[in-house]
Amino acid sequence: MARVVCEAIVLQYGRDELLSRLAHPFWFQSFGAVMGMDWHSSGITTSVLGALKRGLGPVQHELGLSVCGGRGKQSRRTPDELMAVGERTGLDGDALARKSRLIAKVDSSAVQDGFALYLHGFIVADDGRFTVVQQGMDTSRREARRYHWLSSEVTSFVEAPHSAIEGAPRGRIVNLTDRRAAGARDAQLALIAEGPDRALALAREVLDKPLPEPATPLLPHLSLPAHHDVREDDVVMRRLHAALAAAVERGPTDFADLLLTPGLGARTVATLALVAEVVHGTPSRFSDPARFSFALGGKDGHPFPVPLAVYDETLGVLRTAVHRAKLGNDDRMAALEKLDGAARRLERAGVDGPGFDALMARERRDAPRYAGRTVHGPATTPREKTRSPRTRQTDAGQLALPGIEDSK
Repeated sequence: MARVVCEAIVLQYGRDELLSRLAHPFWFQSFGAVMGMDWHSSGITTSVLGALKRGLGPVQHELGLSVCGGRGKQSRRTPDELMAVGERTGLDGDALARKSRLIAKVDSSAVQDGFALYLHGFIVADDGRFTVVQQGMDTSRREARRYHWLSSEVTSFVEAPHSAIEGAPRGRIVNLTDRRAAGARDAQLALIAEGPDRALALAREVLDKPLPEPATPLLPHLSLPAHHDVREDDVVMRRLHAALAAAVERGPTDFADLLLTPGLGARTVATLALVAEVVHGTPSRFSDPARFSFALGGKDGHPFPVPLAVYDETLGVLRTAVHRAKLGNDDRMAALEKLDGAARRLERAGVDGPGFDALMARERRDAPRYAGRTVHGPATTPREKTRSPRTRQTDAGQLALPGIEDSK
């Protein structure tokens, strides 16, 4: 799934656009969710980068993109992998490896926020442009923070180099990459020249004074709450209703004319509508990544088990669309774009639909029918589980969604 989505973006918008999206935390989170990853956990970063490395590896020559690094020991192999990229492409591998080490050093030393780096992903194009995604962990709070870099936006590695830093605020930090910290960086160099005694004296003087409150305004940020399940407040329902309504409007009776895939079920079309938005959507539409988990569920069972039958059919449609586009026939890629356009049009029209609980109940009820599965095994219907009164589905929760029914 990661491979075909990336191929579709490169075919439609180019490599630079894909690098730009990977550097955007809202899109990155939604990308992971639409593939069936845990929608908000720290593991989504590891999963997405791992999927990219495995998926894009066989087509790196064709796309001109290489994914290096990873988690733990893999991250420490990044310089060697970048050297290999240099040998293959003619890029300066030494320079790329130096940038990799410098970026890791910035986020572990120049930004001191209590998060220890354990993941470093370096996605580089054959022309030398790159995106870096790093993640750190605060083991005491069991929280993660992600750092995004985009080479086209980096004018200095030590002054405001990030395209984004995503993580919940956790008190005061030392951020020597802030533009206002230029004086502090210069002072550190001067202190080194003066010797350790002067530095210790100034440190004691500063520690005896209270720090002023920062006046930095709150920047746009993802809302990733502590709860693991998907709740109604995590989703912009008008957008979800629009995607589902687009599926009803375009399938299954006339969607064969659009995608030239006879018999394609509308449940798969609903998934394609959300995938199409990941391919074509603008950054402002990814503020609620939990919405994209309604495409293919989550491997942890939230919001519902991954429907493998729908997953396979969706992947088949996307692969065919990408393959045809490579051969010069972009009819099916255009169809996906039309599907995304239909969802936006219906959203503007204010389309309504079933409530959040009804959608959840339907997906969980139908999970076995679509070969639903989680990391714990095959899905079962809710009535086969022992449920507490607080979580038992009501009759109202079993409402069907008209039109969202596979034709098979």
